[in-house]
Amino acid sequence: MILRQILRLSSLFRSAVSVQLRRNIGLSAIVFNKTKELDPVQKLFLDKIREYNTKSKQAGGPVDAGPEFQKEMNESLARLQRAYGEGDLTKFPEFKFE
Repeated sequence: MILRQILRLSSLFRSAVSVQLRRNIGLSAIVFNKTKELDPVQKLFLDKIREYNTKSKQAGGPVDAGPEFQKEMNESLARLQRAYGEGDLTKFPEFKFE
């Protein structure tokens, strides 16, 4: 009887320990993955995003957008201004809660 209880407790202990080990191994895999170098495709993707960010800051807006884009954007803003009223539609609205 005591032997059965000991075996049952040991199996519960083993299952709890195995769950914890699986979780820790999964977490450590993520941590080790972040520390090593990115794969070439991810690196290329991030480099292109950073390049576009610097170009858009230099241009002051969208990169390689011609006059057609600016014309369409102005027309859209005018249409929205007529539909929804006044205010600057290029900025996020400010909310004030009392």
